[in-house]
Amino acid sequence: MPVMFINDQPVDTGEHRTVLQVALANGFYVPHFCWHPELSIVGNCRVCVVEQEGRGVGIACNMPVAEGLRIQTESEPVRAQRKAMLQFILLNHPVDCGICDKAGECTLQDYHYAYNGAPALSHEPKLHSTKFFPLSERIILDNERCILCSRCVRFTREISKSNVLGMEQRGDGMRVRPVEDRTLDDDPYSDNVIDLCPVGALLSRSFQYQARVWYLEPTASVCPGCARGCTVQLWHRRHEWRLKGLDGSHNERILRVTPLENPRVNGAWICNKGRDLGALFGRPRAGQALLKGRPVLLAEAIDAARRLVRGAGRRVALVSSWGSNEELRAFRNALADRFTSFVKADHRPGEGEVVEDDLLIRADKNPNTHAAQALFGNAPADIPDDTELVLVWGEGADFSTLPRGAKIVHLGAWLQPENGYADVFIPISIQTERHGHYTSFEGVVSAFEPCQRRPEGVIDAETLFPLLAAPPGSDT
Repeated sequence: MPVMFINDQPVDTGEHRTVLQVALANGFYVPHFCWHPELSIVGNCRVCVVEQEGRGVGIACNMPVAEGLRIQTESEPVRAQRKAMLQFILLNHPVDCGICDKAGECTLQDYHYAYNGAPALSHEPKLHSTKFFPLSERIILDNERCILCSRCVRFTREISKSNVLGMEQRGDGMRVRPVEDRTLDDDPYSDNVIDLCPVGALLSRSFQYQARVWYLEPTASVCPGCARGCTVQLWHRRHEWRLKGLDGSHNERILRVTPLENPRVNGAWICNKGRDLGALFGRPRAGQALLKGRPVLLAEAIDAARRLVRGAGRRVALVSSWGSNEELRAFRNALADRFTSFVKADHRPGEGEVVEDDLLIRADKNPNTHAAQALFGNAPADIPDDTELVLVWGEGADFSTLPRGAKIVHLGAWLQPENGYADVFIPISIQTERHGHYTSFEGVVSAFEPCQRRPEGVIDAETLFPLLAAPPGSDT
């Protein structure tokens, strides 16, 4: 294995092919804008310069490794070159960090502070370009902030394969534009370019001007949008920055969703559906237990459900494919011997939704079908006409197809008409309110953590199932 020297320290190159990769892998940070580990190398930002012994300064992203190669990452010529490049990049870049959504996450800010930190040399007025150009219903482009790193262009060509974006014109007039009057609405992975953009040029319409990133913190979670089980980060307000003068729900909102890199599942990407989890989890919640539509205390509803379970003859359970591994095991251990259980699809493809593709999106729009079917089989639901009790866990069940006269116990999290139709309705928590795990269609287990408080009157399904198995009148 070749050995090279970085800042006079010997390092193994491993399987890395460029100096930049070796440096980053061994803890030597080299600034970069256009380079990304999942994209092709273009070498157009010229900020990742290093000094090679005997050959001077060159860009690390496209410098091949070699036995005995000696590199300096912080020499005086290197720092001078980086400062000059940052002066050039900032020549026409607006210094509007105070209103830019990228402030706090902008690598241009960080590099300017570390390697430049000086006022602009030019006293000429900055050149102006297009502001707020609509790339899609989801994304707008500020060309004045764009540094032409081409990450977004390469993403649409190499990863999503939509080929929507390109560069037009040359020199001072060069800018990113959609190709042939197309829009990024044609790309189900388009929002990844917002993360890829190292500056504030590509802006999310849903997140724009919503919050400063230093007011937020991420919670690790799993996207429930399909059987892929992409790992994500749910961004919400930090406790120390909670708003006190507004509706408290503002402090509980999920303001944005970004990928949590996972080489085993989704790599560095997620689809646009995953970006919309804030709206999915923000639907109106069911927080009231019901008996035939009549509000009751949670303990009373649980006891009524117990009586139905104990008193019924033939019982069928429609098991949620959104239940966590822990909830599924709790149901199996507590109630599986009392029910004939079938796994149902809580969600199906929506109108206009991409059903499946070759990158991430799966046709099964449920996160835990794999684990549910491993416990309860994959047979289609077959509910005999003489069924006396149906336990419906989660969404997706058509109540009109259930046997006439059968009692229904419904466990749900959202406000739906079916809640009042059921003989007993018990409100249960959602994944943002508890710990748990999902198992992807490939058998990869990923964890999710809570980031919201469970509403009053709502119970975790994992806690509920043993209570339903207890004799009527037991303490809850």
